[in-house]
Amino acid sequence: MAIRNIIFDLGGIFIDIHYHRTREAFHALGVADFDAYFQQSHSNPLFARLETGTITPDAFYDAFRAETALDVTNEAIAAAWNAMLGDFRPASVNLLPALREQYRIYLLSNTNQIHHDAFSAQYAALSGGASFDAHFHTAHYSHLLGLRKPDVICYQKVLELHGLEATETLFVDDTFKNIEGARMTGIQTLWLEPGSRLEDEIGKKIG
Repeated sequence: MAIRNIIFDLGGIFIDIHYHRTREAFHALGVADFDAYFQQSHSNPLFARLETGTITPDAFYDAFRAETALDVTNEAIAAAWNAMLGDFRPASVNLLPALREQYRIYLLSNTNQIHHDAFSAQYAALSGGASFDAHFHTAHYSHLLGLRKPDVICYQKVLELHGLEATETLFVDDTFKNIEGARMTGIQTLWLEPGSRLEDEIGKKIG
């Protein structure tokens, strides 16, 4: 069926994500088993709560110190957590104005307030104060939506909020578990595999 709507992930699509940098930064703080807390396809309950907005950043910092028994500042935790955020991909971001003229485009990202503040400021600094969210008809972030991918209800909520037909909607993500969740709703999908770029792959789905 013809695609009328496109829902994009953020990390690994429009901005580079380097999980190893955050792992290394937390190792330097004294967290030897960081992978038990967070990976691309897994978050422990503390990080999952941060990503669904059920815990504030300040409460997260306190809980993290309690779980790890580390005496580190909020700023040190935030810096380590944000270390994974790489550069925006200009060639991918530059596709959005033309896509917006032809499709209803949305963002659906598993993220948190700490990362959101950081990458929003990063994009504003690069673009003379522009908002990254303004590229989309609506940008949905898990900590504001209260739902995370790959839970089916997360995709269903976005479809419901905007009156979108699943079969007319394409979802683009770099995490296969999230692709599987979208497929369960009947949404068409594009898995951006490691090393792939949106500008090279999107045409295969929308022509």
